[in-house]
Amino acid sequence: MEKSCTLLIHFDKGTPAIANEIKEALEGNDVPAKIDAMKKAIMLLLNGETLPQLFITIVRYVLPSEDHTVQKLLLLYLEIIEKTDTKGRVLPEMILICQNLRNNLQHPNEYIRGVTLRFLCRLNETEIIEPLIPSVLQNLEDRHPFIRRNAILAVMSIYKLPQGEQLLVDAPEMIEKVLLSEQDASAKRNAFLMLFTCAQDRAVSYLLTHVDRVSEWGELLQMVVLELIRKVCRTNRAEKGKYIKIIISLLNAPSTAVIYECAGTLVSLSSAPTAIRAAANTYCQLLLSQSDNNVKLIVLDRLNELKSSHRDIMVDLIMDVLRALSSPNLDIRRKTLDIVLELITPLNINEVVLMLKKEVMKTQSGELEKNGEYRQMLIQAIHSCAIKFPEVASTVVHLLMDFLGDSNVASAIDVVVFVREIIETNPKLRVSIITRLLDTFYQIRAARVCSCALWIIGEYCLSLSEVESGIATIKQCLGELPFYSVSEEGEATDASKKTPQANSITVSSRRPAVLADGTYATQSAASETAFSAPTVVQGSLVSGNIRSLLLTGDFFLGAVVACTLTKLVLRLQEVQPSKVEVNKATTQALLIFVSMLQLGQSPVLPHPIDNDSNDRIVLCIRLLCDTGDGIRKIWLQSCRQSFVKMLSEKQLRETEELKAKAQVSHAQPDDLIDFYHLKSRKGMSQLELEDEVQDDLKRATGDFVNDNDDANKLNRILQLTGFSDPVYAEAYVSVHHYDIVLDITVINRTKETLQNLCLELATMGDLKLVERPQNYTLAPESSKQIKANIKVSSTETGVIFGNIVYETSNVLERTVVVLNDIHIDIMDYISPAVCTDAAFRTMWAEFEWENKVAVNTVIQDEKEFLNHIIKSTNMKCLTPVSALDDECGFLAANLYAKSVFGEDALVNLSVEKQADGKLSGYIRIRSKTQGIALSLGDKITLKQKGGG
Repeated sequence: MEKSCTLLIHFDKGTPAIANEIKEALEGNDVPAKIDAMKKAIMLLLNGETLPQLFITIVRYVLPSEDHTVQKLLLLYLEIIEKTDTKGRVLPEMILICQNLRNNLQHPNEYIRGVTLRFLCRLNETEIIEPLIPSVLQNLEDRHPFIRRNAILAVMSIYKLPQGEQLLVDAPEMIEKVLLSEQDASAKRNAFLMLFTCAQDRAVSYLLTHVDRVSEWGELLQMVVLELIRKVCRTNRAEKGKYIKIIISLLNAPSTAVIYECAGTLVSLSSAPTAIRAAANTYCQLLLSQSDNNVKLIVLDRLNELKSSHRDIMVDLIMDVLRALSSPNLDIRRKTLDIVLELITPLNINEVVLMLKKEVMKTQSGELEKNGEYRQMLIQAIHSCAIKFPEVASTVVHLLMDFLGDSNVASAIDVVVFVREIIETNPKLRVSIITRLLDTFYQIRAARVCSCALWIIGEYCLSLSEVESGIATIKQCLGELPFYSVSEEGEATDASKKTPQANSITVSSRRPAVLADGTYATQSAASETAFSAPTVVQGSLVSGNIRSLLLTGDFFLGAVVACTLTKLVLRLQEVQPSKVEVNKATTQALLIFVSMLQLGQSPVLPHPIDNDSNDRIVLCIRLLCDTGDGIRKIWLQSCRQSFVKMLSEKQLRETEELKAKAQVSHAQPDDLIDFYHLKSRKGMSQLELEDEVQDDLKRATGDFVNDNDDANKLNRILQLTGFSDPVYAEAYVSVHHYDIVLDITVINRTKETLQNLCLELATMGDLKLVERPQNYTLAPESSKQIKANIKVSSTETGVIFGNIVYETSNVLERTVVVLNDIHIDIMDYISPAVCTDAAFRTMWAEFEWENKVAVNTVIQDEKEFLNHIIKSTNMKCLTPVSALDDECGFLAANLYAKSVFGEDALVNLSVEKQADGKLSGYIRIRSKTQGIALSLGDKITLKQKGGG
C-alpha cells in the first residue's frame, strides 16, 4: 500500500543511479559530489526504492557536514524514509537522528534552525518529537523572525498530532502571548493561524479585542481573519453583524487579494442590500484596475452570480460593468455583454445602447485582427436590446446598416437579420430603412446577406417610388444583359476542346450540408478567381455584387433575385396606373430570368444550374405571364404572414424561457410587509438591521431549510458486495462537475476483527483517483465510512472497479472481496443548451466524430419518441414546436446539449412511420471528441426502446 507523500520532485527516468555509486560519493569529501549523491538518493526513494544500506552511511558521513545545502537535503531524506516498522513502532536507529535534530535546533546558524523547524512540521512520530520540544519552545523567543515564524508552525503541527495536547498542554496560551508581542507580519499571521486552527475561541477573542486595528494588519493576517470570520459565522449565525462590520472595514485594504476575499465573504454571509452593493462595487473596481485577463474573467463570474441573486443592485452598476469592454480579450468582452444584456431596464437602455454604438464605431477605425468577431458580438447585443426595447431601434439601425458590406460575413448576416426583424416590428422605420437599404445595396458582397436583403426589398417596397427604385437597384447590380455572348460561347467551347482554359482558375467542391429540418442535401461551391475575358460580358464598375456572384455559379441567389423581381412587378401592377410602364417592367424582368437560365445552361460556368433554382426561375416566368388572384395573394401576403408568425413564435419561446429562469417571484399585493421601525434594534447598526430583515425573509421563504431529496439520494446508492459476503459495502456516488465523491460504507459482518482492511480502486476512461485509501482495522460487526475522490477530465462513460482486501488473526493469507463495477453516467455532465441554426450547421460540418444509431423502438408516435429521447438524453430540442406540428408520417429534429467541460453534443433525429405503424430511421450524434459521441450513442441505444 502506498503511503502519503509530502514531497513531489520531477524525476527524469534516464539511467537510474546505482546504490553503490551513491554510497561512494557520500563517503568522499567532495561537497558537490555529496550534494549530487543525496539528490539521487532522494529521487530513488520517491520512486519506490528502499535503499536501507544508505542509512548508516548518511548518519556517518552526511550528518556531520556543515554545508547548508547538504543539511537541507539531509532533512528531505529524513522526511521521506520509513521511520516505523510494520507494527507502527519507531525504528531504534531513529535515535541517531534525534540527537542531530536537537543539535540543529540549537545551531548558531539561523538557516539551519529554520529549515529544521520546518522539517518538524512534517514529522508525525511522537517518540522522535518529544525530546525536541524544549528546543522548539526556546526558538519561539529567538531574535530572528525567520526562526520565530517556523517555530510557531512547528508548535502548531505538534499540537495537532493525536497526542499533541499532552505534549504541549499550554501551547495556545503560549502562542497567544507571542501574538501579543510579535511585530513580524508573517510570524503574527502564523501565530493567529495556530489559534484559529487549535483554539478558535482565543483567536476570536484576540480579533474582537483588536477590532479597531484590523485594517492596519498585514495582508497575510487579514486573509486568515477572513477565513476565521467565515468559519465562525457558519456555526453561529446570530453574531454575524459584528463580523460584517470588520469585513466592510477591510474593503478599503490596499491588497487586492484581501478586498476580493472580503467581497466573496460578504456575499456568502449577508443578503443585506448595503453589503451586496459594497461587494458589487468592489468587484467592479477590481474589474477595471486589474490587468490580468484571468482575474477579470473570475471577477466577471462573481458578478454573474450576483446578477442571478441580486439583480436590482446589479442594475445600478451596469455602466461600471460595461467599462470592461475596453479589454481587447474577446472572452472578457463576451462575458461582459452577456451580463449587461440581462440587466437592461427602460431607465438604462439609452446609455447602454449609446456605449455599444461607440464600441461599434471603434471597430471601424482599429486594425485589430479580432475586430470583425467583436463587431458581430456588438451587433448581436444591439439586436437583443432593440427587440426588448423597440424605441431604441431608430437610433441604431442606420448605423448598423453601414456594415451590410462588412468583410466579416457573419457580422453582415447579423446586421441584415436585425434589419429584417426591425422593419417588421417597427413600421415607422420602414420607409427610412428601405431607402437606406436601396442606397447601400451595391456594397453587399456576401451571397447570404444579398439573399436576405433582396427578400426585404421584395416584401417591404410598397409605394410606387419604392417599387421602381427597388427594380432599378436590382437591374443596376445585375449589370448589362446578356451575361455572356453566344458567339463567344462557341469560341469558349472550341478553346476548351483544344486546351484547358488557362485564364480561369476554378476551385469547386461538393459536400453534404444539413438543412434547417435536419435532412441532408448536396451543397456545391465554386469560387472563380479569374474568368477568361472573351467569355463573360462584365458589367460597369458600379454594378457588380449580384452579377459577380451569379458568374461564380451561385444560382440560389439567382432564384432569390427572380422571386424578388416577381414580387416587385406584381406590386407595381397594383400601384402603377400606367399599363405601359407595368408591361415594360414585366418584359425587362422576363428578359433577366431568361438570361439567368441561359447562363445556367451554358458551358461558360463549371457547374450548370441546379434543378431547384431552375424550377424556381421557370415558376417566376410562368407567373408573370399569367397571374391569378390566388397566386398574387400567396406571393404578396402569405410570405409576410409566415415571417410574422415566425417572429411571434420566437418571442413566445423567449418569454417562456424567461419565465422558467425567473426563480424569484415579483411582489404580490398580499405579500408580507416588513416594518423596519417595529423591529427590536438593541443598538444595531443600519447594516445589521438590514441583515436581520433579510435573514427573517429567507427563513420565512424557506431558503435556510436544507431539504435534500432523500428519495433521490437513495436512488444513487449502489451495492458493491453481496449480502452473504463477510464484508458488506455500498457506495453513495455524488458528482460535482470535475469531481466524483464516493462515500463508501463498509460493514464487518463477521465476529472477528479485520486488520489492514483496504479498499483498492481502479478506473477506466478519463477518471483519475486523487488519493489511495489507507488501511483500517474493523472491529467485529462494526462499520466504517470511507471517502474516495475521483477527478474527471472529459465527458465519457467511465467505470470504477476494485476490491476490498483484509487480514484476520486466524488466517495468514489476505482475503479479497471483489466489488461490483460503478458506472459513471454521462447524463451527470450534460445539460440542455441553446445555439442558433447557423452555429448548429457550422458545428455539424466541422465535427469529425459521428455515431449513427438506428431507430429501434416500441413507441409508435413520432413526437412521443422525440420527447422520450429528449428526456433520456437531457438535451434541448432546437427545432421549433411549430415545425413539428401536424401529422405527416415523418419527423426531423435537431437536439443540442453542452457538457460541463464546454464540449458540444449535436444530435439529429430523423424518423419515418412505416406502413405497419412502426418507426424507422436514424439518430446521428456528432461531437468534437470521440468519448461523448460513443457514450451518448450507448445511452440512446439503451433508452430508445421506451421501457427505461
